[in-house]
Amino acid sequence: MKVRIKDIETQDRPRERLINNGVESLSNEELIAILLKTGNKDNSAKELANILIKELDGIKHLNNINYEKLKSIKGIGPAKACELLASIELGKRINREITSINNIILNKTSKVYEYYKDILGDKQQEYFYCVYLDNKKRVIKDKLLFIGTLNYSVVHPREVFKNAYLLSASSIICIHNHPTGNTLPSKPDLELTKKLIEAGNLLGIKVIDHVIIGKNNYYSFLENGNM
Repeated sequence: MKVRIKDIETQDRPRERLINNGVESLSNEELIAILLKTGNKDNSAKELANILIKELDGIKHLNNINYEKLKSIKGIGPAKACELLASIELGKRINREITSINNIILNKTSKVYEYYKDILGDKQQEYFYCVYLDNKKRVIKDKLLFIGTLNYSVVHPREVFKNAYLLSASSIICIHNHPTGNTLPSKPDLELTKKLIEAGNLLGIKVIDHVIIGKNNYYSFLENGNM
């Protein structure tokens, strides 16, 4: 016989355990059950949470789950899918605020990689960021400028340098990911980098590196003598 949340002793229910023992005491299954709120006629919220975790082979894959994938799991409808996605995105945004790159001095490519590998390493589309620096290579701001397809992003130098002027930046580091995992620059990557370097030299805002991030590695135009 299936065990429903209402059949569990009150003090052992996820919400009551959170209130009495603190959120840290809850299992992944219990945390997701609270977000789901209710189950369905076949499964309790906890059982549905367990199904979700097994379907994804662990909570690490929640980071990149989408609406359609959630809805494909029996028992998760539009409302539950939206609540889960909102919670996941809020967690991502909190983490980005805590680990904000602003005011960090970026004087090594390894620092760029360490920060952006967690942001871009698992993306299924190309994301193109620009990091704007002051004259001491301290980060003023980073901006996501473009989102492309699996292997292509449309990047225009005008947007790159418009933001540089608005932020009074002295130099720029460009970063994008290759969802395939292969970090070698493509022909469009090489052509774009050349255009950005030329525009930067003309405008007095130097492009000091372009970093391509893969699954567990990176390619730096600067380190490879292409800047």
